Amino acid sequence: FPWGERVMKVGKKVFVFMGLGDGGLSLSVKLPESHIMALMLPFADPTGYGLGKSSWVTARFDSQERPPEHMLCEWVEESYRAVAPKKLVAALGEDGPPVSAKK
Repeated sequence: FPWGERVMKVGKKVFVFMGLGDGGLSLSVKLPESHIMALMLPFADPTGYGLGKSSWVTARFDSQERPPEHMLCEWVEESYRAVAPKKLVAALGEDGPPVSAKK
């Protein structure tokens, strides 16, 4: 729980920061391939602390919004692939996890 947020790691490397508070949900991921498109969305901004310079994007949703789950799952996968060791990424294959795992 660094900085008061829940994180997901592969090995010792963080690939997702998540926070849930009074303001709603926030999620930060590393998007080396899609960060430019992601930053065009109204709920997305470069991640603070200088991480935005390294293609990290933060999405924020207020408690009344329903986040775009499928897109966020794709972002989490992209972030995992960007951070994980090549051997683990290769084990996923080109198409990623089975469709049932994406839902």
